[in-house]
Amino acid sequence: MDRPTEDLIRRAAEAIAGADALLIGAGAGMGVDSGLPDFRGAHGFWRAYPPYARLGLDFRALADPRWFRDDPELAWGFYGHRLNIYRATLPHDGFGILIHVPGGSVTL
Repeated sequence: MDRPTEDLIRRAAEAIAGADALLIGAGAGMGVDSGLPDFRGAHGFWRAYPPYARLGLDFRALADPRWFRDDPELAWGFYGHRLNIYRATLPHDGFGILIHVPGGSVTL
């Protein structure tokens, strides 16, 4: 590894070590690897929410807050079902790695 790259890595490590907090955006990859549905791809969404497929509603349409005003039962059903899926899912091993960062404290 060349010297400028080593210096950049050292500086990044120092910044992380000295931070009061660190926010890691893992994206959908770790969630999908944990077994959560892929909300960008219609197949994962429709497997998780078959009743909404029959209504012709996709994830983006259902995630609109207007449903809480227009059809609260539909909105709470959608978000309640999502919550149950998340509660029943075992996290991907990557989350465990993040939790066990030396000196770290992680809120999931």
